[in-house]
Amino acid sequence: MSKNKENPEISEIPESYQRYLDIIYDISKKKKGGWVTNKEIAENLQVEPASVSGMLEKLKKTQLINWEPRKSIRLTEKGKKIALQLEETHSLLRTFFKEILKIEDQELVEKISCEIEHHITQEVKDSFHNFILKYHK
Repeated sequence: MSKNKENPEISEIPESYQRYLDIIYDISKKKKGGWVTNKEIAENLQVEPASVSGMLEKLKKTQLINWEPRKSIRLTEKGKKIALQLEETHSLLRTFFKEILKIEDQELVEKISCEIEHHITQEVKDSFHNFILKYHK
């Protein structure tokens, strides 16, 4: 784990965990209080609710969510920080592919941005951000 437990590196969080944090965050933004249900996560990820419960246990153990079985889920501050980092990285990648590389296929841009975002460290993200600021007119 990183030395700074408050701001863990994305690369230190398993990709499967990241995908759940991403979905929970996306759903929670649309809901009062930010509470999300197991069913909503399952529907968004197109998986069975039972497999969601298994992952929720892991996320709770790593202090990324607040949750009790058969109750709603909410990201902890730590979980929210990771979700925000993922969202920022996704946005940078989307800008890069659409605006700099001029890829017009929106589905492709979303797909590759989502796949790559889970492998970008904070250092790479910062460099990528600086590159986009410098070269994107």
